[in-house]
Amino acid sequence: MNSDLNTESNIPSNNSSNTISKQSTSQPQDSFVKIAMRNMVKKGSTSLFHFSLTIFGVVATLLVLAIIFH
Repeated sequence: MNSDLNTESNIPSNNSSNTISKQSTSQPQDSFVKIAMRNMVKKGSTSLFHFSLTIFGVVATLLVLAIIFH
């Protein structure tokens, strides 16, 4: 019974984990800014619409605050 527990198939090999870590370090991961820019280019008009809504919201908020605290 104990010999079944000591077989090589039950022991994880270190070689597979080393190859995985080498593969992940060989290709640098993209930065969040690069991923965001790629998504913005893919979606095109949707991203521009959301960006313009955000700008409009910020300007409107600043105007309302300026009027309130004048």
